[in-house]
Order: sequence, then C-alpha cells, then structure tokens
Amino acid sequence: MTALLPMMFTVAPNGARLTQKDHPALPITPQELARCAAQCAEAGAGMIHLHVRKPDGTHVLDGEGYRDAIAAIRREVLNRIVIQITTEAVGIYKPLEQMAVVRDVKPEAVSLGLRELLPVDVDEKAFADFWQWMRKEHVWPQIILYDSEDVVRLRDLQKRGVLGGDRLSVLFVLGRYGKQQADPAELLTFLSAVEDLSSWDWSVCAFGARENGCIAASACLGGHGRLGYENNRLLADGTVSRDNAELISQAVKTAELVGRRAMNVREIRQKFMGE
Repeated sequence: MTALLPMMFTVAPNGARLTQKDHPALPITPQELARCAAQCAEAGAGMIHLHVRKPDGTHVLDGEGYRDAIAAIRREVLNRIVIQITTEAVGIYKPLEQMAVVRDVKPEAVSLGLRELLPVDVDEKAFADFWQWMRKEHVWPQIILYDSEDVVRLRDLQKRGVLGGDRLSVLFVLGRYGKQQADPAELLTFLSAVEDLSSWDWSVCAFGARENGCIAASACLGGHGRLGYENNRLLADGTVSRDNAELISQAVKTAELVGRRAMNVREIRQKFMGE
C-alpha cells in the first residue's frame, strides 16, 4: 500500500471583516479562538492563522491582543498547533506598523502580504532588515501572493537576495473577498509563473463555495491548504458548515482520496521551521 504524502492544513477561522452575524460559530474572543483551535487540531489542522479584534469587533494589529489570544490557545491545546499571526493592513496599517507588531509579539509564524509590506517602488532596505530579523528570531514567514505579477516580483526579490536566499513559504490567493469566487483553474496561472518550485513551499486559500475544490487541486499538485471562515463557510455540497472544524474535516477527507494526509504539528515544525 502506497503511503500518503503529508499536506499541511491551516485554519483561517475569522479574518478581519466578518462577524458572528455572518456565522454564529465565527470565533472572535481569545476563548472562542482557543476552542476553535482545539476542534480544528483534532480535525487535522496543523496551524491556525490568527486575527484579533478590538472590543467593538473591528480589525486590529495589537501586540497585547495577540498575546492574549496566543496564551488562551496554548492553554487549550499546548503545542499541538502552530500559531501564525497576520499582518493584514485592511487599509489601516502602514508597512512599518505591520512590521512593528511582529517585532513586538515575536510569534512562531506570521503571514505577510507582499503588496502591503513591500509596495512597488519603495526602498527595500527596511523590508530586507525585517526579513533578517525574523530569521534571527526564528519567526517563520509566509508570503501572500494575489496574482502572477506578485509571483514574478517575489522571484526577482529572491534572486537579488533581498530575502537572504531563504527557502520561501508562500500562499496563493484564489478569488477575492466579496468580489470574485475562486476557481481551481486559477492555481495553474500561479504555478506557471513560479517556473521553479524547488525553493518554494506553497499553499492555497480560496474565496467562496469552491474552496474545497481548490484545496483538492492543491493536494493533487503537491501544495498545502488554508481554509476556514475567513474565506468560506459552505461545505462542498452547498450547505452551511457547522463550524471551522467541519471544513477542515471535509478537506482532510478529500485530500486522502488523492493520496495526501494531514501533516502533524511536529512535521510542520521540522519541515518549515527547522525544529
């Protein structure tokens, strides 16, 4: 019997914009995020993509907020899941503010929007210094890419040594929030732009009802998957999911049908974080 190949599943349980009016199981508070992390780890998720909110429920990049949420998750699941914070700007935060919250929190993992952290035609030095700081502090960065132009730009930055020659972890975003439903075929455009995947590890996230199909495409082509209420709340049959863990369970079962299995947290830390 052929062994299943490991695949990392990341849960993105809330995002920056949605509320419990969108789904009552969308986690907001540290305690809700901790319960969600425990349920999703049990379902097969090895990492949680973490957003925190102000008391009024709006998006915030805040060191204390992150520490509170991280502490609650650790109390609930110990080290059974990797915690990745976000630097998403949502039109509010400047690049230096985004970098500052990462320096403040020193998380084990962080997602970075290339367009937000390093806008075109700006001085690359601050970002290069920040990248070296993450490397020194053992913060694992994942770079978010929205189209093939982002891919080409990141390739150039890598070739020129702005990222220090590191192996890169990237996230391809299929579809757009509130604008465009994802299609699995979009993935091919990203992969063709990469040219050489030997120095990249890649994941996919997808907006809308075809999320599970996009994760399945990633599984077939050797990638990993990020899914959850930040992007979609529907199961593959069009019904509303009970919670984030149900989406993870569905994706894990789908991946198993094409020869992939959920990567455990020890494997994730060894492969991506050098532990």
